Amino acid sequence: MPQTSAPVTWESVLAELAERRGEFHAQGYVPRDFVEKLMALGVYRASAPERFGGEPLPPAEFIQIVERVAKVDGSTGWVVAFGSALTYFGSLPLETQAEIYKNGPDVVYAGGLFPVQPATPTDRGYLIDGHWKFASGCMGAELIGVGIPGDDDSGKPRAALLRPEQVEIVQDWDVTGMRASGSFDVVVRGIEVPREWTFIRGGTSNIDEPLYRYPLIGFQAQVHSAVGLGVAQAALAFVQQAGARTGITGAPPLAARAYYRTTFAKAYAALNSARAFYLDVADEVWQTVLKGDEASPGQLARIRLSSANIADVSAQVVHDLCAISGAGIINNSHPLQVLRQDAQVPQLHATLGQAMYDGAGAVLMGQPPTIPGFLRAAPFPSILEETLR
Repeated sequence: MPQTSAPVTWESVLAELAERRGEFHAQGYVPRDFVEKLMALGVYRASAPERFGGEPLPPAEFIQIVERVAKVDGSTGWVVAFGSALTYFGSLPLETQAEIYKNGPDVVYAGGLFPVQPATPTDRGYLIDGHWKFASGCMGAELIGVGIPGDDDSGKPRAALLRPEQVEIVQDWDVTGMRASGSFDVVVRGIEVPREWTFIRGGTSNIDEPLYRYPLIGFQAQVHSAVGLGVAQAALAFVQQAGARTGITGAPPLAARAYYRTTFAKAYAALNSARAFYLDVADEVWQTVLKGDEASPGQLARIRLSSANIADVSAQVVHDLCAISGAGIINNSHPLQVLRQDAQVPQLHATLGQAMYDGAGAVLMGQPPTIPGFLRAAPFPSILEETLR
C-alpha cells in the first residue's frame, strides 16, 4: 500500500527546525529542502501580488510569522523575513512580473545589493560585472538581485535580477550572529541583464494592491527587527524554565533569588511593551493603506522608530538575561550563547541603526528628516500637527 507523506504544518516544520538548526549553523545556511517546507506554508506567497496568485498578508501578521520562526532559530527567521521581499518587484514591468510568477506565486528571492557596482549600459540593458555582499538566503533562492547605480532622479540604486546559474556564490560567511542565514557574497562576471529585468529599489510600484502601497523600506525594517523579537522571546522562555536550576555552589534555585525574578520581570515588561507599540503601528498604517490613502510622514517615522526600538529592546533583554544566568553561558553549546550572538545582529542592520532615532525624532518634531530617503516628499509644516493629535 503506498505511503502518504504527513501534511506540512507549522507545528511539524518548527519541530523539524528545532532538530536541524545545529545542522544549518554548521553549514552556514538554510538548505533548499527546508525552504520548500516553508514555501508549502505560504511564506513565499505572502508578498506576491494577488493578480499573480499571491496571498499577501497584512504586515503585522507576517511580522508575527517571522517572530515565531526566530523564536526557534534566529537565522532561519532572518531567511523567512525575506519572504516579504517580493514587494520590491512591484516596480518591474508587469510583463516581467508575469514571467516571474508564471509557475506560481511561491518565488524565493535573495539580494546582494551592496556595495553598488558600476554597470555598462547596452542596447538591451546592462552588462553586469562585480562582487556583492550579504545575499542572505541565496542558497535557497531562484532569483538573486545585485545592486547597480540608479539612473533616475530619486538617487535610489537599481537592482538587476539573475538566475542562480548566472551567479557565483562565495561561501565565506564566517560570523557569530545569524550564522545559518547564508548571507554569502555573490559574484557576477560579464552577464547582460535586460533593462526590463531590473528595478529601482523602492521605486514606484506598478501593482495597485494594499501591500504594494504599504511603505516598502519601512516593511523591510519591520521584518528584520522581528527576528530580534523572536530571539528575545526565546531567551525569556529559557530563563523562565531555568528558574528551577541550582548552581554548583548549592545556592537556592535561581527563581528563589530576588535579582533573578526582578530582572526577568523587567525584561518581560520591556519587550512586550515595545512589541505592542511595534504591532500597533503596523496595524495603524495597514488600515490607512486599506482605505486607499498613502501613509503619512508621521506614520512613516513611527514605523522606523518602532522597528529600531524593538531591535534595541530585544538585544538589551537578551543581554540582561544573560547577566543573571551564570558562568555556564560562556560555553558555545549553551542555548543562551547563540541567542546572545543572534540578538545583536538586527540592531546593526542598515534600516535599524541608531541614526533612525534622529530621523524619526526630526520628523515627529516637524523638521526635515536627517536621513536620505527616510520619507517621500513631505509637507513638513503639517507633520507636527499630525503627530501631536
